[in-house]
Amino acid sequence: MTDLVGVVDCGTNSTRLLVTDGTVDLDRRQTITRLGEGVDVGASLDPGAIERNLVCLRHYRAVMDEHRVSQVRATATSAVRDALNRDAFLHPATEAIGVPVELLAASQEAALSFLGATSELDPETGPYLVIDIGGGSTEFAFGTDQCRAWLSADIGCVRLTERYIHHDPPLPEELAACLQVTEAHLDDVVREIPQIEAGCLPVGVAGTVTTAAAVELGLATYDRDRIHHFWLTRAAAEDVFRTLAIETKADRIHNPGLELGRADVIVAGMCILIGVMRYFDFDRCLVSEADILDGLAMSLLGPTIR
Repeated sequence: MTDLVGVVDCGTNSTRLLVTDGTVDLDRRQTITRLGEGVDVGASLDPGAIERNLVCLRHYRAVMDEHRVSQVRATATSAVRDALNRDAFLHPATEAIGVPVELLAASQEAALSFLGATSELDPETGPYLVIDIGGGSTEFAFGTDQCRAWLSADIGCVRLTERYIHHDPPLPEELAACLQVTEAHLDDVVREIPQIEAGCLPVGVAGTVTTAAAVELGLATYDRDRIHHFWLTRAAAEDVFRTLAIETKADRIHNPGLELGRADVIVAGMCILIGVMRYFDFDRCLVSEADILDGLAMSLLGPTIR
């Protein structure tokens, strides 16, 4: 029997698990745990958020034990990088999952996201710009066969929501603030990765992008096969943004494809997505369900990416 690996990513908004042998995914799941709740304001992880994540990690450990995985890799990203009390999470999280929880540098996060997102793509159709919109940060990774340049921007769906969106539905000036901040960070992206201006194929990963695709498709139930490698046009993204931004959360949750736990932060996430598409004049974006989890799995199954 082929060895199975288990990988866990503790993100700002969700904690996710993948069990795979590199060919077939035996288990892929996510739980909205909001680890980064309040980190942008207080620079510390909330005890309640820590406990939510520990409960999730213990459950994921049990799932991996059921599958009898041979190797495990677990990582944490933006929220934990920003938190002054990160050890209050990393130590018990390591105990819960059974292996050291690695705190990824932004460069590692970008490289692993790029590896996962482009693993099924033909390098001849590149170069690619992988856009990983997370809860606390957005990673931009550029390359063809591997990540050649990257930048991590401190814009994410949770961070922008907590900073700028204080009404339900958001006020026009709150949306404008999210878009303006996004544009300012994209100026940095161009300075760091000037190759983007020569043209590239945008590949969007993570919850905001896949949710936009699911809402556009009107998926009443999650369907990875329909979302993976769906072409999300800029016109469709703008339409999803307009729909979600003018609704209250109570109304927004009724949109097929929108997960309840993401309903309060999706508008800020969409500000980032459409901000990127407007700024670079992308007329469409390839949506990928393969992302940092797949990159982490590949690091165990093949040459390690560190």
